[in-house]
Amino acid sequence: MRCVIARFPFDFVKSEVEQMMKGIAPEPVDGACVVIGRRTYPVKQVGQVITKQDRRDFTAGEVTRALTRLGFTCHPTAPAPARTSLQATSPLPLPGSLPQL
Repeated sequence: MRCVIARFPFDFVKSEVEQMMKGIAPEPVDGACVVIGRRTYPVKQVGQVITKQDRRDFTAGEVTRALTRLGFTCHPTAPAPARTSLQATSPLPLPGSLPQL
């Protein structure tokens, strides 16, 4: 699929993007992100890898639009981590019920 990122045209296929990101560790996510396989990547990191351009040359919106058109799931911010059953069932202690030290 043809898309334009930082005024340069690119032809991407979803499987090619997945292959390019294979073996690349995701950086910490603090903004827009995309799910590729079982990993969540910052969209700027993916844009840098697939276009081989500096991250300052394009916006997160440009990459998000391209990845969404390819069929990837994008989020404006990182999804919240899943809660474990221990976290979900453990009530907070009531004031005054904590032991005095």
